[in-house]
Amino acid sequence: MNKTIEQILVLKPEARPRIYAYSIADKAHAGLLKVGQTMRNVKQRVAEQLKTAAIKNYTIALDESAERDDGTIFTDHDVRAALVKKGVKNTELEWMRCTLKDVNTVLTELRTGQKFTGTHSQNFAMRKEQAVAVDKTYDYFHSIWAEDKKAAPRFLWNAKMRFGKTFTSYQLAKKLDIKGSVIHIDTFLESAFANLLQNAVDFSPMEKSIWIRAREESARVTIEIEDEGPGIPDYAAARVFERFYSLPRPATG
Repeated sequence: MNKTIEQILVLKPEARPRIYAYSIADKAHAGLLKVGQTMRNVKQRVAEQLKTAAIKNYTIALDESAERDDGTIFTDHDVRAALVKKGVKNTELEWMRCTLKDVNTVLTELRTGQKFTGTHSQNFAMRKEQAVAVDKTYDYFHSIWAEDKKAAPRFLWNAKMRFGKTFTSYQLAKKLDIKGSVIHIDTFLESAFANLLQNAVDFSPMEKSIWIRAREESARVTIEIEDEGPGIPDYAAARVFERFYSLPRPATG
C-alpha cells in the first residue's frame, strides 16, 4: 500500500489534475485529438474552450486521472511528448494525429513506468528484473522438488520499492502451473481496503461522515465502508472493474 490510513484521511485537496482528449467532427480536424489537462471539471473546461468559436460538434473521448501508480503527477506535456516519441504527429499546439488507443497506451506507460509497442493499454509484460526473479525462483523450487516432491521451498526476494511483488508472484504461479492458490492475500486485502477508503474520502462531500463497519459471520469477516457520496452513476456501472477507469472527483467538479 502506498499510503497509510492516516495519510488517506487527511483533508482532501480541492482539485486533482485530469488528462482529457476531445475530437471535433469536421474535415479540418479529421483524425485529430486535442490532448490537454485541467484541474477543473473536464466537461466545463472543454465547453468553455469551444464556446467562443461556437463549436458544438465535439466529443470528449477521454477524461482520466493524471496520477501515477505511486501517487506522483504527470502532465499533458508528458502525454504529448510520449506520443511524439511513438511517431505520432503533433500538428498544432495540443492537437495530435492519433487514436484514443494511442493515448490510453501512453497513459498506461506513464502510470506504470513500463513501455509498450503498438496500442496495448492493459496487457502487462514483466520487466527484466521481474523475469529474472521468476526464473531463479522457478529453478530453485524444482531443484528442491527433485530431492523431495513434498517439500515446501521458500525463496526470498530482496526487492526494491515498486518492484511489483504481487504481479511477479502471479507470474511465478503461472509458470509453476499452480492452481487454486492464494498469493499475498494480506497485500491484496490491504490494497483493496485502502482503495475503497480513498474512494469514500474522494467522493464524500466535505464535512460528511464515512462509516467503517466490521462483523464476524461464521468463518468470515465482513467489512463495509459507507459514505454520503452520490454513488456510481448508471453509465459507469459496467466499467467500475476496468483497470485505471475512474470518474471525475467531486472536488474537481
